[in-house]
Amino acid sequence: MTVSERAGREEDRPDVVRRLRAGSDMLKAAALRRLDAELGWYRQLAAEDRSWIGLVAQAGIAAFVAWYEEPANGSYNAQEIFRAAPPELTRSISLQHTLQLVRIVVEVVEDNAVQLAEPGQQRDLRDAVLVYSREVAFSAAEIYARAAETRGAWDARLEALVVDSLVRGVSDDSLRSRIAALGWSGHGRTIVVVGQLQAALDERRTADLRRACLRAAQDALVGIQGDRLVVVLGGEGDLRAAAQSLLPRFGPGPVVFGPEVREVGDAGRSARAALAGLLAVRAWPGAPRPIMADELLPERMLNGDPLARRTLIEDLYKPLLAGGATLVQTLEEYVAQGRSLEGAARGLYVHPNTVRYRLRRIGQVVGWDPTDAREGFVLQVALAVGRLAENASAHSGV
Repeated sequence: MTVSERAGREEDRPDVVRRLRAGSDMLKAAALRRLDAELGWYRQLAAEDRSWIGLVAQAGIAAFVAWYEEPANGSYNAQEIFRAAPPELTRSISLQHTLQLVRIVVEVVEDNAVQLAEPGQQRDLRDAVLVYSREVAFSAAEIYARAAETRGAWDARLEALVVDSLVRGVSDDSLRSRIAALGWSGHGRTIVVVGQLQAALDERRTADLRRACLRAAQDALVGIQGDRLVVVLGGEGDLRAAAQSLLPRFGPGPVVFGPEVREVGDAGRSARAALAGLLAVRAWPGAPRPIMADELLPERMLNGDPLARRTLIEDLYKPLLAGGATLVQTLEEYVAQGRSLEGAARGLYVHPNTVRYRLRRIGQVVGWDPTDAREGFVLQVALAVGRLAENASAHSGV
């Protein structure tokens, strides 16, 4: 372009600006017709949101006219354009939708360039529209990127608050709404896994850990509490297998699985059992990794965990009593005789096969095998705890 041509176009610009201002309502109406005809998401918006988008389109056209008139003083900041609408509008339309809006407004201005400018001015107007739309698109992308960064930081704080509430046993409607805000679908059961951190985690490693958890299970929450890692998994699949796949993400040392619970609202029980197990697992040097919290019931009870004591009584001792006095008597004698079938048979004046049958029956009733060294120890502790509870209850009623 020669100097004389550029000067001629600068002289023509006030005329094009007048035409643009006069035709701004026409451009807005044409843009909204295109939006309604081409974009399904726009048609599905509430009437109020559509009216806000109309104001945004009008503000965008007005901002372009001001910039075209005085490029040095005009603005192509998308934030200025969206100032015409409430901040909530960015929650109704995504960045992709915003860029579609910009594209259609640009095409509308280009299509009407013949009416808005003389033949010699049309190319300059089209070039200006393309430059302006590009800058607006970049500015919009920057706004959404900042919003996403802010939302990510807020989600991380909210997730930490939710996990802490679950660990403390808080369960109310506000907690459920916070969990839902984090994208928890609520389908299937829930399990809590606790262990040590592998190393100090920066933002990138923390994000990678969250992605790994979401690949393992349908729903996931991650809590980092000092050097301790708490993972809440939910969904309809095999949650224990999902938790098992995350073992490499934990640091050295024990990893404890809490019991599966019906829903995330009950996750506090799973979390408390898992954390109590993590504190008590040192009492069992040969404990496997990972280990279920309920496999540590004796150690947890000795460490003062009331949930373990209640579980021993409700899930083991009471079902054993309901199975009949002979089962309780057989277990007591079997334990007293050092887990000897023959010794128990002599003490009970029955055949060893009878003892063997009764022990097998105990396993069927409570789900723990008395002939297994570890499970027999758990049953022995349950028997002692149950007897003490009965004694305390009897004395309190006197």
